[in-house]
Amino acid sequence: MSVFELNSPLPDGVTDSALAALQRWARERPTQIALRHRRLGLWKAWRWIDVQREVERVCDGLRQQGFAPGARLALSGAFEPSLLILALAARQLGGHSVVIDRDSRGEALQRQLRLIRPAFAFVQRRESVSHWLQCGLDEDWPLRLYSAQVSAASRGLWQVQSLSVLFVTEAPTAQRQGWTQVAEDAVVWVDEGTEWRDGLAHLFSRWLEGGEGLAFPETRESASRDRREIAPTALLLSAARVESLAVEIEARLPLPGSWRRRLCEWTLDDPRRGLRRWLKARVRHLLGFQRLRRIEVPSAPADVVLHGPARQSWLQEYLERAA
Repeated sequence: MSVFELNSPLPDGVTDSALAALQRWARERPTQIALRHRRLGLWKAWRWIDVQREVERVCDGLRQQGFAPGARLALSGAFEPSLLILALAARQLGGHSVVIDRDSRGEALQRQLRLIRPAFAFVQRRESVSHWLQCGLDEDWPLRLYSAQVSAASRGLWQVQSLSVLFVTEAPTAQRQGWTQVAEDAVVWVDEGTEWRDGLAHLFSRWLEGGEGLAFPETRESASRDRREIAPTALLLSAARVESLAVEIEARLPLPGSWRRRLCEWTLDDPRRGLRRWLKARVRHLLGFQRLRRIEVPSAPADVVLHGPARQSWLQEYLERAA
């Protein structure tokens, strides 16, 4: 660990302005959907007023668990509603949220944990919890670790508990709202996780400044299918995710040199009329881009993003539009 790492401030993805913005949208747009997330094959939705109430519930749970002003909450996993609500609750209690790469293992995980020394943590997946417990730091400081996929356990000074213990008060009344009623709403799609170091800050800024709803896939593997079902109006991605998405799209297209592939390339050359326009609409629907207006990459300038697989691809026009 370098001297720079020891002395550099830890980035906090949540600010007091984020809390003020949440209160504003809960007041001005209480019944508009703020978050969408696919869980166990079903889409769940949270209105702005629901998000505010869930933050209050988690605040009560964290207080009962001993969370105090200045406490550090580590977050590791995919960006999704539970993670966002935990981060907002920690900030409301005067604490700090710091992300840890969800793919970290061994020494890399040890290094991040020693730098942060969190007293509380949310680790999304069961497999990741096992990596945390095996990293050999459970005797160095006490840690309360929460996960939706595990049962209560302990190892040294570390305690593992179900995430449900933080939701101590009564849940908001479930609202039944058909998807057809909100099909035209603006939706920002996010299929990133805590491996995007600055992603939490960008996500909160994009979500709470504009008041548009966010949507998240169930898993990395289901992202393409879930995106087609939501048909977002914008994508919020890291530069790395733009490149990987371009590669995924490339892999789904016909083989290079085939007549079908030449047809796709012909469509991209001038898709504004006739058969080309129809073909483009079909491909856009396949990719879940039928309502897409732009792809936002706040962590990198447009000239950096528009290279490699993203150049001359089905992503190019959306990246240029956002720039």
